[in-house]
Amino acid sequence: MSAPGERYRDALAAAAGHARRWLESQQSRPIGPARSAAELAADFGGPLPSGGTPAAEVVDYLAEKAEPGLMAMPSGRFFGWVIGGSLPAALAADWLVSAWDQNAGLRFATPATAAIEEAAGRWLLELLGLPQESGVGFATGATMANFTGLAAARWRLLHDAGWDSDADGLSGAPRIRCFAGAERHDTIDLGLRYLGLGRPTAVPADAEGRVDPAALDRALGAAVAEGGPGTGSVPLLVCLQAGHLHSGAFDPFREAIAVAKSHGAWVHVDGAFGLWAAAVPELAALTDGLDGADSWGTDAHKTLNVPYDCGIAVVRDVTALRAAMGLHTSYLIQAADGAADPFETVPELSRRARGVPVWAALKSLGRDGVAGQVRGLVHRARQLAEALAALEGVEVLNDVVYTQVSLAFGDDATTRAVTDRIIADGRVWMSGSRWRGRDILRISVSNWSTDDGDVATAVAAVRDALAAVRAAGEQAIERAAT
Repeated sequence: MSAPGERYRDALAAAAGHARRWLESQQSRPIGPARSAAELAADFGGPLPSGGTPAAEVVDYLAEKAEPGLMAMPSGRFFGWVIGGSLPAALAADWLVSAWDQNAGLRFATPATAAIEEAAGRWLLELLGLPQESGVGFATGATMANFTGLAAARWRLLHDAGWDSDADGLSGAPRIRCFAGAERHDTIDLGLRYLGLGRPTAVPADAEGRVDPAALDRALGAAVAEGGPGTGSVPLLVCLQAGHLHSGAFDPFREAIAVAKSHGAWVHVDGAFGLWAAAVPELAALTDGLDGADSWGTDAHKTLNVPYDCGIAVVRDVTALRAAMGLHTSYLIQAADGAADPFETVPELSRRARGVPVWAALKSLGRDGVAGQVRGLVHRARQLAEALAALEGVEVLNDVVYTQVSLAFGDDATTRAVTDRIIADGRVWMSGSRWRGRDILRISVSNWSTDDGDVATAVAAVRDALAAVRAAGEQAIERAAT
């Protein structure tokens, strides 16, 4: 009988081969999947087999059958949503995380992964200029990172209002009044909904989606007045944004946070992809004052480019974070030094060691490398915007200050038709959306590997799609005339 370790050899070798071939295909393969989920159902469904299949054969079958249904998201030509690729060191580290198979919740049980994640957390605080006393947790993604920060806010605000939410829940609790920009990301509403806090009051924003500090001041003042005399008598929560979904714009943090603090509010920053701008000195104007907030959420997959399942929650008030997320029970053994356990910083008790790929990415890049990577994404976005704006009939709708470019091609019907043509063409992937009452084509530059060639391909794909739509329209007019 083979040794236990040897039983993994053939399956892992097969997986490594398929993974290399998949990654090497990114330079030339069409971006979109060739088959739909419905078409793939027969390959993966049917009755559960009564007998087993050798592990390596399972891997081969899985890779072969799944390939037509995979989107080339790791490609430098993928500009859809805000989805990054994976850096080599981060991807390899993620493989180790799976092989190590550690439940990363307890420092006592898994000291290596705990130490690695703690180091990654300290590096992140240093890199992004956030308060060094903050707690850092590694959640599933930006949605749950924001949820974590908002949960800490809820605990602190109710505690300071004299309400024990742990013992008494929310029924009868003082109402927490929540405020966010009118053009916030919907996941803020989702997190507040999970927490039972309801939809936030929308604060007017400017043409780029940045919250108006004066309007925020008026809204907070009105809420305080409704609750009676005394600043801070009403629990207030303000959500700001680092990186607008369509424009890439950043809220004016220094002014908005000063306003929020003057009313006693907790300030949370949704920095899903924009928080990383704080690592780039020449982008300092975008994040000026951001460190004055109380909590921050981001996703290391989006801009740092580590594999999926790696949101990051940062909370200045460690007591509130641990109270909101943690638990204590006799069977969970605490480390001798009494330091916080990883499970006290995120919603899950059991989880994989998500922070290890973050550590690997930061170790492989260093401070200068992270700044260079983010700087490169911004440069590519500006390249695309400049080249596309030069094409007749293309309108760049936003001020390209970060990694997002929003385009329109005249009327909504033309914009939708161009978007459909680009997706069908397959050379690049750009997603449609709607902003300012118009259908748009949205470009998100998020992949570390996007280069000049990818930019040229993207420009050509847009140009060709627009030409094809125009030609089809002219032909339709000619047919109608005859």
